Amino acid sequence: MAEKKDKKKNEIIDEFIDHLWLEDGLSKNTLNSYRFDLYNFTNWLNKTDALNLESVTRSDIQHYLSFKFPSSKARSISRMLSTLRRFYRFLYREKKITDDPTLQIQKPKIPKSLPKSLSEDEVENLLDAPDINIDIGLRDKAMLELLYACGLRVTELVNIQLTELNLNDGIVRVTGKGDKTRLVPMGEEAMDYIQRYLSSARENILKNKKSKYLFVTHHGQSMTRQTFWHSIKKYSIIANIKQSISPHILRHAFATHLINHGADLRVVQMLLGHSDISTTQIYTHVARERLKTIHKSHHPRG
Repeated sequence: MAEKKDKKKNEIIDEFIDHLWLEDGLSKNTLNSYRFDLYNFTNWLNKTDALNLESVTRSDIQHYLSFKFPSSKARSISRMLSTLRRFYRFLYREKKITDDPTLQIQKPKIPKSLPKSLSEDEVENLLDAPDINIDIGLRDKAMLELLYACGLRVTELVNIQLTELNLNDGIVRVTGKGDKTRLVPMGEEAMDYIQRYLSSARENILKNKKSKYLFVTHHGQSMTRQTFWHSIKKYSIIANIKQSISPHILRHAFATHLINHGADLRVVQMLLGHSDISTTQIYTHVARERLKTIHKSHHPRG
């Protein structure tokens, strides 16, 4: 009986996950997060035969949240509640339930945390850290320049393929979250170092191996996120940057410096690949000087 009950729960969750994939094109990692949250919820429900996914009440959800997060971590509660809201709105639309139990449950207020960034001088020092007289150094220099020039996520950077690069137009096609693509201008500095890397270093690193990826290793494979993360840590030490940094900090610096130099918030949203402008608005706290030029003029290395 229990197996039949669990099977039904899993089928409903699978149906919901399929809906998210078809409607929103969410990434595999995001879908897995939804699935993980709902499995945790169903495991809690399994402790009583009186509850199932379709009969849950608002009180039950509140009870679960207080059980799951006794320390009342606002971000954790908010994320779990978002999962349950989407799930029960889906069930309500599909007429599997007659009332949405998540209605009137307030999300906890989450204090806004400003993203860590680097000053323009710190970015300059970091970008100058690789030794461009060796092949690996020239590759890393090109990667850092492109990461900062385009505000890429590190996963987007390491997965760029040669066919997605257009050096004639100075554009790179980037595949972001949910497999959504966007076109981002590279700027002259990044283009220059990519061309220098492609003219000699890339072939020397591959040593007759073939790869479809732009940035490669001696194994003929694309650079991994972990390897690039370690590289940035190494170059931050060389650049004498005191704070702990990661590849994502250059994405923050990209957005911060663009807005500081007068870029329109909607343009920054498009370049970053944010689906919601509220995600981009966090960078407006740094806006100081307002200029009237497009990306090339906005960007300090454009």
